[in-house]
Amino acid sequence: MTRILITGGAGFVGSCLADKLAENPENMIVVVDNLRTGEIVKVPNSRHNNVHFIKCDTNDYADISAVFFAWKFDFVFHYAALVGVLRTLQNPVAVLDDIAGIENVLKLSKNTGVKRVYFSSSSEVYGEPVEFPQNEHTTPLNSRLPYAIVKNVGEAYLRSYQKEFGLEYTIFRFFNTFGPKQSRDFVISKFFRMATQNEPITIYGDGSQTRTFCYIDDNVEACTQAFYRNEYVNDVVNVGGTIEIPILQVAETIIRVVGSKSEIRFLDPLEEGDMTRRKPDTTKMMKLMNRPLVTFEEGLQRIVQNTSYIL
Repeated sequence: MTRILITGGAGFVGSCLADKLAENPENMIVVVDNLRTGEIVKVPNSRHNNVHFIKCDTNDYADISAVFFAWKFDFVFHYAALVGVLRTLQNPVAVLDDIAGIENVLKLSKNTGVKRVYFSSSSEVYGEPVEFPQNEHTTPLNSRLPYAIVKNVGEAYLRSYQKEFGLEYTIFRFFNTFGPKQSRDFVISKFFRMATQNEPITIYGDGSQTRTFCYIDDNVEACTQAFYRNEYVNDVVNVGGTIEIPILQVAETIIRVVGSKSEIRFLDPLEEGDMTRRKPDTTKMMKLMNRPLVTFEEGLQRIVQNTSYIL
């Protein structure tokens, strides 16, 4: 039996990862989450008897250490973090608190025999792109936002623990993942909620800023394939979509897919945190995939068809 810890496992990506890993009966999954932004309903323990949920704050050493010592994990997916552009901009000190969680997870992993730590980093570490597409090893990490700094610090901790203690790691840099269980304050879910209620869809700036979008199934498959195949050990992998889409086009596409009467309204640009372009080099990710990526519009259609979508 392989014992796996997923921190932040009541969140969008973490809960979907737990669901996928639990399909293998040889895995025993422990999900921890403080439920500050996660939701217990997302944890797949009602569908799988090999998933266990523990309400726990990864940033509190006494809290998380009890879980480590009780379970003796083989692998850890450290996905717990305060996320969301507006939320992280409005709560910068709380964002920095997540450094304690990174330290706790690595210290405990090193001292309890964990074989490898998988870390959810972010495209935000790149800041404004100086190379396009953004490559894991040649693009400077130049963002000064607290959220990006925490992710960059986390990556530095992983490299340092590997160098000094031999603790293996894999870093996933996530680019705009979307899907049916996503929280309502992210761009796709927010636009969907507004469109389904025929409310005006609001966009910061003129909507020319671009993103690539990765459907949740592609994110989870890339990460689980890296896990099962032992690939990209002590390495970094961009996990994201391949098609660059302006935010205005995102809103227009959702209005069309939903059949909405929403109009689009433009707000003043955010003072910081809304980078002009995002597009990852997905060469490594595509080597992990066993199929083509889900297209953006196909992903939207899957959300429409999913009656459990959280609005």
